[in-house]
Amino acid sequence: MASGNNFLRTAGRVLNAGQSRALILTGNIHDVFHTNKGGKDDYSSLVEYLTGNWNLSSLILIVYELNGPIRFLREKDAEKVRKAWIEWRLGMNPDQLAINRMTASEEVQSQVDSVTSAYDDSMHKAVSNPTLALELMRQMCLCSRTKLGGSPCLKEDLLILVEGADMLLPDAPITSLNDMDRQRVSICHDWFCDLGFVNGGDSVVMIAESRSQLNQRIARLPQLIEVEVPSPDLETRKHFISWFARNDSRDRKLQLWGTQAELAELTAGLSLHALMQLLKGVRHGRAKLSQEVVVAKVEGFIKSQLGEEVVEFKKPGHSMNDVIGFTRLKTFLKKEVIPRFGMDSGEALPGAAIGGPIGAGKTFIFEAVAAELDMVVLVIKNIRSKYYGETDVIFERLRRVLMALSRVLIFIDEADTQLGGVGADTHATERRLTGKIQSMMSDPLLRGKVVWLLVTARIHLLSPDIRRPGRVGDLIIPVLDPEGKDREAFLDWVVSPVIDRKLTGEDREKFAAATEGWSAAGFAALRSELKAKAKLFGKKGKLTMDEVMTLIEDLLPPAIGETRRYQTLQALVNCTRRSLMPNPDVTDEEREAWSHEIRQLEAKGIR
Repeated sequence: MASGNNFLRTAGRVLNAGQSRALILTGNIHDVFHTNKGGKDDYSSLVEYLTGNWNLSSLILIVYELNGPIRFLREKDAEKVRKAWIEWRLGMNPDQLAINRMTASEEVQSQVDSVTSAYDDSMHKAVSNPTLALELMRQMCLCSRTKLGGSPCLKEDLLILVEGADMLLPDAPITSLNDMDRQRVSICHDWFCDLGFVNGGDSVVMIAESRSQLNQRIARLPQLIEVEVPSPDLETRKHFISWFARNDSRDRKLQLWGTQAELAELTAGLSLHALMQLLKGVRHGRAKLSQEVVVAKVEGFIKSQLGEEVVEFKKPGHSMNDVIGFTRLKTFLKKEVIPRFGMDSGEALPGAAIGGPIGAGKTFIFEAVAAELDMVVLVIKNIRSKYYGETDVIFERLRRVLMALSRVLIFIDEADTQLGGVGADTHATERRLTGKIQSMMSDPLLRGKVVWLLVTARIHLLSPDIRRPGRVGDLIIPVLDPEGKDREAFLDWVVSPVIDRKLTGEDREKFAAATEGWSAAGFAALRSELKAKAKLFGKKGKLTMDEVMTLIEDLLPPAIGETRRYQTLQALVNCTRRSLMPNPDVTDEEREAWSHEIRQLEAKGIR
């Protein structure tokens, strides 16, 4: 058994121990799984995989597929259940039935015919009536554990697999369900809560991508135990690629740019189904598979799973060398942060939160950090869905993707809007989502695999639980407006492309005075303005320093000074490193003064 299929052992242990008689398999349920059925090395669907591994003489396997028949794995088992059903409905064991037939053959035979006809008719109608199908299978379990004459109607236990459980039991307020949906919820609730079933030997395994897709009356039952089917891990992908290559046709051999192991590494995040499509396409085209094609396939698959509006893959087009100024911050990032992000689980930082006023350069700087890390970068755009219950499903898909990827950086810009407070007035879905993300941030299994970068101008609006140690609260970094030497660096960057001479000390003083309190975004906009003016009006494409200063003096800053001051103060009071403060020797009194100023600004309506 491939290492990624350990879920089967988990499910088997739960059932064998009698821990639960109702299971739900969630996660990667639409994939293919390795089987050795009849000694043949092959891959099959989940249901085929389960029935192949649970094909035991002590079990009668029953499979129900939405709008399909109630299917028995073995024909003889279908007849056993049919016979037991007739005896159960008549209340007679085989010996009693035989005696009654001898003494009152016509009457008994008429009863037998009536019950038999009713059973056969129900089995036929169940094909297009899922409500009847569920009720029929529930009654099969009642029949199975009933004793007649001291003996059970069936010697074997039933194991029932139900596909499409989310379609049978949709998650919606009970009042918005139609009559048939409500009836199916009621059937399953009675079924799984029946102590005779709970303490018996029969089992039901439901299959749905996410538990949250099931109606909450069922999903919240403690006796319904969830077992997750994981996305394929590295060893599973290696095995599949090797199997595919072995089964290649002679005239169309699979051609790779590198080794099978390299392909397995690069396809982290793909399902085996998606990997099969990739390999079949390459084989058919008779072209060598390139790394670029594989990366595009992985990105496309993840986007299709999560949705274009949920995530995008980021390929930063700049590095730390392109970041102007921020000397101390860049040194800190290069020496302490980036190496810690790349460490193994025990020593790795889970991530960082980045605060600072709008326009300070937060996103630009940390996109450069992402480029330095050489990791897959996933930008979370919006994890919420307008559709009922879909937000939880999206999150579960995201979590599976993260578990499957070897290393990934999660980049969340404007994080306060995605991971805000969780107060009493917060919607239940919002609280649940934030709680799940918090748990994922502190998950030791993801430490060293997933790095979280949360960027926001409103650091104080991030959930306090997000900002605690053990999550991104381990490192909260302020990005502030440039001062001193950093401002001079911006001067050189802004003016050098357009100035007609070498800058003097006096030029620098004038520039510093005229740009007091300017942000990195302000300097970038000024650079663009100067280059445009030099092109339109300059002599030989150059400007004098007087012309530069005239343009600067003509600019009116937007009326957001108090807002930016408020955001700056919040970044300072939430910072977790003295070395990142404007003055590393900052005192408690100074920090209290910042807090006091914050309260004053809030009193004026600044948030």
